[in-house]
Amino acid sequence: MTAKIAYSDVEVGTELPAQTFPVTRATLVQYAGASGDFNPIHWNERFAKEVGLPDVIAHGMFTMAEAVRVVTDWVGDPGAVVEYGVRFTKPVVVPDDDKGALIEVAGKVAAKLDDGTVRVDLTATSGGQKVLGMARAVVRLG
Repeated sequence: MTAKIAYSDVEVGTELPAQTFPVTRATLVQYAGASGDFNPIHWNERFAKEVGLPDVIAHGMFTMAEAVRVVTDWVGDPGAVVEYGVRFTKPVVVPDDDKGALIEVAGKVAAKLDDGTVRVDLTATSGGQKVLGMARAVVRLG
């Protein structure tokens, strides 16, 4: 696969299509099985509250992965992401109901680099709170 976005067609300030990702308790169980991360803060409400959390929370790496989907969907090639990092600022709290939580993600081209790559800055929120800080991806464009 190659990036479907051309470097010459992108400017600083170009906004990526925003996306919203639902997260339920079932999602967390599925992710735990795939990742091997069975920490009870991600599935056991009693335990999460005993350790001071408001409720069960989503895995940080799951949140991080959902956020970068805005970039990979935009560029059309997950392999075009050459660098990605975040700081975890707040947890995604996932209530035990039919709705769960939403992770809302927006992205914007923050810099065009000289090597045919761009830096995309992401904003990820859940429940009105920023859940990722310094969320940045460097992407090689076509």
